[in-house]
Amino acid sequence: MTTELRVLDPSEWDDWYENLLLAFGGVAEASEERQLWRDLTEFDRSLGVWDGENCVGTAGAYTFRLSVPGGAIVPAAGVTMVSVAATHRRRGILGSMMRRQLDDVRAWGEPLAVLTASEPEIYGRFGYGIATYQTRATIDTTRVRLTVPEGTDDVVLRQAVPAKAAAACEAVYARLVPRRPGMLARRPQWERLPLLDPESERGGASPRQCVLAERDGEVVGYALYAIKPEWSPSGPEGSVLLKDLGALDPAAEAALWRFLCSIDLTSSVTVHGRPVDDAWQHLVSDIRRCAPMQRDSLHLRLVDVGAALAARTYQVGVDVVFEVADAFCPWNEGRWRLTGDAEGAVCVRTEDPADLALSVRELGAAYLGGTSLVSLAAAGRVRELRAGALVEASVAFGSPVAPWLPHGF
Repeated sequence: MTTELRVLDPSEWDDWYENLLLAFGGVAEASEERQLWRDLTEFDRSLGVWDGENCVGTAGAYTFRLSVPGGAIVPAAGVTMVSVAATHRRRGILGSMMRRQLDDVRAWGEPLAVLTASEPEIYGRFGYGIATYQTRATIDTTRVRLTVPEGTDDVVLRQAVPAKAAAACEAVYARLVPRRPGMLARRPQWERLPLLDPESERGGASPRQCVLAERDGEVVGYALYAIKPEWSPSGPEGSVLLKDLGALDPAAEAALWRFLCSIDLTSSVTVHGRPVDDAWQHLVSDIRRCAPMQRDSLHLRLVDVGAALAARTYQVGVDVVFEVADAFCPWNEGRWRLTGDAEGAVCVRTEDPADLALSVRELGAAYLGGTSLVSLAAAGRVRELRAGALVEASVAFGSPVAPWLPHGF
């Protein structure tokens, strides 16, 4: 039977979502989590592939705005809910959904598409590069001490009910978005995501808890966390499980970390999905006792090379011609001249000789400043055609803070 690719109708959502869950192992989600994802679904941006009455492929997109170097907030399609039924693999279904989706994103005028990947090798062939990384660690608080900056003792900490503190936390989060590339400006309804806390997924930990950091009556930071009690014959060995943390200044951030590392009846703080340059790594006395690990996070694709490169700023002045290869979105192929600095940029087509040759995947990896063009060149993925152009462009594309995706989608 011939498969049909079509835009999702709201009446089809349950079948569509069940196929997605089946592709990821078939484990049912808590009702509140399922309801949140249904409420967030943008049906006109969601695709399904049907074989008769059976849904055999899913793909969706969210209307996002992503922070980029320089502080601009740029429209981006947040690719999500991608799956193909195990019975229908290797029939071109994923490729057909990616083709339709990127054509739609281009028509909607969004210069970027972003996603998180269940397997990082899947999306490179569609032009996505790994643009951000994240750190996870377990801080052994029985052996690790924190050295905090001046002013930390002036920060007042207050326990709060997460739902009641949500507005204050969102206000802090919103102020942080333009400070770090890769963060998502949360649209209405997305403020519900940090509060999602189904009992079935706690794994023996407490309900989510919240502490606010205040100075002069103003909330300047927050931490959402849970506590998992553990006991051994020698005493308590509970874990603090950090879910989210944001702070507007070093003292507020240090006060929150100090609090998390000193909660009674616990001996460790487990963190995941944090920035690779997170401040706690410079507060601890022994980083080896924290066992940090790094993994990929946000994958990014330039849907419109000219508009995307012009949407961000650059650390130093840059004037470079890229020879871009993009077989999947051929409208991006060819030579582009980028000129820009810390004040702004222009990127237009040109017939001038190329300085650097690369694919759109490498541009996506370097776009937020977390991956250097020099490192990509060392792997043979960028070719320097004009002496000196590689270092010039690599320095310009950098970011003073590591890009970071704060949550999945």
